[in-house]
Order: sequence, then structure tokens, then C-alpha cells
Amino acid sequence: MRINPGQLQQNLNKGLAPIYIVSGDEPLLVQECCDSIRAAARKQGFSERELLHAEHNFDWGLLLASAGSMSLFAEKKVIEVRLPNGKPGDKGSKALQEFAGLADGDLLLLLVLPKLDRSQLNSKWIKTLDQKGVLIQVWPVDAQEMPRWIHQRLRANGLDAEPEAIQILASRVEGNLLAASQEIEKLKLLSTDNLITAETMSDAVASSARYDVFGLIDKALAGDAGGAIKTLHGLRAEGVEAPVVLWALAREIRSLLEIGEKLDQGQQLARLVRIQKRQPLVQAALSRLRPRQLEGLLLRARAVDSAIKGGRDQDPWTGLLELSLNLSGKRSI
Repeated sequence: MRINPGQLQQNLNKGLAPIYIVSGDEPLLVQECCDSIRAAARKQGFSERELLHAEHNFDWGLLLASAGSMSLFAEKKVIEVRLPNGKPGDKGSKALQEFAGLADGDLLLLLVLPKLDRSQLNSKWIKTLDQKGVLIQVWPVDAQEMPRWIHQRLRANGLDAEPEAIQILASRVEGNLLAASQEIEKLKLLSTDNLITAETMSDAVASSARYDVFGLIDKALAGDAGGAIKTLHGLRAEGVEAPVVLWALAREIRSLLEIGEKLDQGQQLARLVRIQKRQPLVQAALSRLRPRQLEGLLLRARAVDSAIKGGRDQDPWTGLLELSLNLSGKRSI
């Protein structure tokens, strides 16, 4: 069964499936889908959870071993597998298909993947898991949908806003759902009335920092390492959260990989990058960064994400500094 995030809660209310696949590149929505699934599982007595990071050279035998090992004190178990590149390979495909035969009422698989392309969605292992479970496809919220998404988010937090206020927030977060969510949390603390006016929104929402995040990206693309690092330090001093900066950097790296691939296929840069002033920046970045280097930067971005979540003993801002230097074409020490 394939559903969107908006249908997930209703689906969970009908009962748990043995397998859930969450696929997408929008970190906030992916995280919230996973949170909802974990919460529903806890209510159903799944007291044990094991997290597996299926990165390069992952031993897929660990998945099947985990399925066969239950704690003495846990009757039900969630196995969460994070597959950053979305490609399990032959061994992983076989292991996941074999796991599909094991998943039952006492064993639940939560598989977290990036956005899957058509060939991946039609692969045998996805179809096997899909037949027994639920595939949640997380799509980005585009510019036209953003005001409606913000309005729904405000209502879910017990707030409402004037249409002009919603447009102000939509324009200032520029598609970053995590930034929008953080601003709404701030509004909950600042608001003395449930209705947010345009004036209140203008005063409460910090626009300069959000634009500086994109300024950081532009400086890095241009190869201005010094300017990028200066902007990064400014963002930290202004209180911008590390996940917001990471979101912007990771999104740009993925975009560069996709644009580079399409350029190799003969497509024109002007068709792929519609904002004219950004075209030379993208061209400059692609001229110095090979696909393998960009893939390596994505791996580093995932390491920073792990540090943010407490999974690595590293200062996330140090990781963001290295990532900004590398995207600028400089080696980190």
C-alpha cells in the first residue's frame, strides 16, 4: 500500500502493518512520519527498538540476526533500518525480501530511505515489502502549497493567522519546512492572541538569518571559502539552528548531483537552473566538484546529521564548517 504523510495517522489508527517504508528528502516530514509510527508501535506493546545504519559495506546478516534475537523483557520489537543511498545491493535486497517473510505481529520493520526514483520503486525488493506493508512517499512542499501547509501547521498548534501573515512566513522560510516549524514554535511562545496578524508576523519572524543561509550556499558555490565561513559563524551567532544550515547544504549538494547528471545527458543548464544569477554559481561548483566528491559530501552531511541527533561524538558546527569548506572547493584540516 502506498500513501502520503497526510494519510498515515488514519492508516495507523486501523492497526499496525508489519513493515513501513518512509521515503523522501524532506527531513521534517520524514522524521514526523517515523515518530508517528514509533508512537503507534509503543502503544501496541513494541517496547524494544533496534537501529541499524545500512551504509557502505553494511553486513545485512545483522538484519536477520536482529529479527531472530529478542530481549528477555520485550515481547515485541521494532527494527529501524536507515539506508541513506536507497540502494541495498544484491545482498540487501535478498535480506529485506527474506525479512518480509519473517515480519509478523511481534516484529515490525521501519525502513527509512531517501526519495526513490521510478526504477527503485519498481524493484523486486520494494514491491515485496510494499505488498506486506505500507510505503509512505514524502514529497517536498512546493511554493504554491507552502501557505496552505503553514496554515494547517498553525491550526494544529492552536493558532490562526491573517492571509498576509501566512504569506510573510512562506516567503521568508523559502520552502524550508524545518525553519517554518521552528518559527511557528516561536510564535506559540510570543503570541498573546490565537490570531497572528501581519504586523506580529513581521516583528516575530527573523528574515535576515534565513537569507544568510542561502547567502552561505551562494558563497560556497562561488568558491568563496572565506565568505562562506564568515557567514556560517554569523548564522551561529544569530542563533540559527544547526539542522537549518545542514538542510540547506544537503539540499544543494543533492541538487548539484542531479543537475550534473542531467547535463551529462545533454540537457541545458538554463533549463535546469531557472534563476539566471545562480547559473554561473552552479556551473562553477560543478566544474570543480566531481560526482564522487559530491557523493562524499552527502556522506559527510549524514555524519553531521548523526552528530546533531547525538549519534556521533562531534560538534555539529565543526562538521558544518568542514562541509562548507569542502563545498567551496577547499580541503578541511
